[in-house]
Amino acid sequence: MSAPNPAAIKTWLLDLQSRIVGALEEVDGKPFLRDTWERPEGGGGISRLIEEGNVLERGGVNFSHVTGKHLPPSAMAARPELAGRAWEAMGVSLVTHPRNPYAPTVHMNVRFFEATAEGKDPVWWFGGGMDLTPHYGFEEDARHFHQVCHDALAPYGDELHARFKKWCDEYFYLKHRKEPRGVGGIFFDDFNELGFDESFAMVKSVGDGFLDAYLPILKRRIETPYGERERDFQAYRRGRYVEFNLVWDRGTHFGLQSGGRTEAILMSMPPIVKWRYDWKPEPGTPEAKLYTDFLVHRDWLEK
Repeated sequence: MSAPNPAAIKTWLLDLQSRIVGALEEVDGKPFLRDTWERPEGGGGISRLIEEGNVLERGGVNFSHVTGKHLPPSAMAARPELAGRAWEAMGVSLVTHPRNPYAPTVHMNVRFFEATAEGKDPVWWFGGGMDLTPHYGFEEDARHFHQVCHDALAPYGDELHARFKKWCDEYFYLKHRKEPRGVGGIFFDDFNELGFDESFAMVKSVGDGFLDAYLPILKRRIETPYGERERDFQAYRRGRYVEFNLVWDRGTHFGLQSGGRTEAILMSMPPIVKWRYDWKPEPGTPEAKLYTDFLVHRDWLEK
């Protein structure tokens, strides 16, 4: 089994960030801001952010590579055997919030973690995935997104897509609402079972597949006419996104507890959000259809 190669991973992650930003800039027509930062405890990153774009109301594509001597509480709770090890974590994480309510929010993350100690074998794994969060659902969008996810994983194991889809459905679930965040996608963590080379190849396939999964959907929806009703519902549904990221998301917790850059960690927050007390959509409306037809666990590839 080959040893982990963090330098190769970092090179690919930086290239992935650049390619995704370039593709999104081409769709939006406005350049992303570039902000390089350093972390006093070790490491740093590059934040690429767009606000008030022509298509993207807010979006970020961030690269980070951080190191430390002691793991934060969120990581120690999950892996107490790593106590006392030095560690490094790197990844690309993105979220886009389009202005048009018919264009879905999307999240993608690919990351690598390694913990080392003198005289002991390194402990390492990959994590990541992508998921789609529509405000108004379209079956063709959900099917396309899941098909690309399936195809990215297929060369590495027939069972991976079903397993990672189920993991995504369970992870991106607002337990306090008893409600999925969106239509799902794939999610995996602590993954090293294929050995380094094949595990890295799988992660590259997922990351490189993101633009194929999302750009056709974004381009298909950004010219759809909308009004205040749709914008109002979009802002209400964005509140669920905020709740998940702050209450349940492991990456957000790890970043804040490990002394990461707050501006970069919270770039996933949408710009305009609303909450209402015990609001429910009128039956038979497009807003109600999101709950009945899309915020459910489905096999989107079922014929």
